Amino acid sequence: MSLYPEHSTLEDDKKYLDTASKLGYSRIFASLLELGDDKEKTINRFKETIAYGNKLDFVTIVDMNPRLFKTLGISYDDLSFFHDLGASGIRLDEGFSGMEESKMTHNPYGLKIEINMSSGTHYLDNIISYHPDTNNLLGCHNFYPQRYTGLGEDFFTKWSTFFKERNIHSAAFVSSHSATFGPWPVQDGLPTLEDDRDLPISTQVKHLLLSGMVDDVIIGNTYASDEELKEVSEAFYAPYPVLKVDFSSNITDLEKEVILKSTHVYRGDASDYLLRSTMTRVVYKDGNFPAHDTQDIKRGDIIIVNDTYGQYKGETQIALRDIKNDGRRNVVGHLNSNEAFLLDYIKPWSSFKLAE
Repeated sequence: MSLYPEHSTLEDDKKYLDTASKLGYSRIFASLLELGDDKEKTINRFKETIAYGNKLDFVTIVDMNPRLFKTLGISYDDLSFFHDLGASGIRLDEGFSGMEESKMTHNPYGLKIEINMSSGTHYLDNIISYHPDTNNLLGCHNFYPQRYTGLGEDFFTKWSTFFKERNIHSAAFVSSHSATFGPWPVQDGLPTLEDDRDLPISTQVKHLLLSGMVDDVIIGNTYASDEELKEVSEAFYAPYPVLKVDFSSNITDLEKEVILKSTHVYRGDASDYLLRSTMTRVVYKDGNFPAHDTQDIKRGDIIIVNDTYGQYKGETQIALRDIKNDGRRNVVGHLNSNEAFLLDYIKPWSSFKLAE
């Protein structure tokens, strides 16, 4: 989650932190890129919010850049300012030369040094060449307030992989649709990925997690609603990915039970046409699955094999391509339109759940 103390009140921050803490949130992103007219007042507001977060066992990473180091008279070899602020680490929105970042990771306070993952350069390798303490080195992507400027999937994957291959703990942002502000007045949400901008926040979280590219997910804008905080928590801590389904009006109670109560496993000898969850035909071998809704099948359709297909009846399938239906498959629903694209991230032998 993110907090912007220069634009909020301590009381509102406390309320938000209390709610988030109960839902398992543990990390705060706080932007100190703008100090405002009264530098001391801004710093004291940050201290108040960070201190309260520390009481609730939050970790606060403060966003900074080299210009602010100069403004505040901070040297890269003396990070006592951030220790006194109560922060657990510093995110460098812009970097130094590599040597400074490396030296900063050896600070006596154990402060984490988080670098920008979205720069599209080999900056990380330059830092590593100066032998940092990699236990204190993190990575975090940017967020993008302006519509159509967020990262594309290929760029995100390339540079996230770059950090992942070097065993650097990483993070990216999702955007609340209830939040009203971030670090600047103008914003159309604060996601890392442009394609996530208008998606439900839980779907954004699932997208980042299923990509396998980041460890932490941060809500970029403030304040997310209580419902959004709950949805993010449930998506992040779910033991398996959960994809939403829109059911056919003709689905039977048994078919709905098969879909919703099962932990599905994508059969490993994968077809190009169907994702098969075959254990449901074993568990429900004595069930009745009369034929209905046997129209031709579209990608994303949820299928139950019906009684006319012998030993295969009760098998759950998801269409990967448009295919003809010979009458032996019931189309009982479809992946929700916001989440259908997540089908590409479910891999053979992986487990997942389906939900309304």
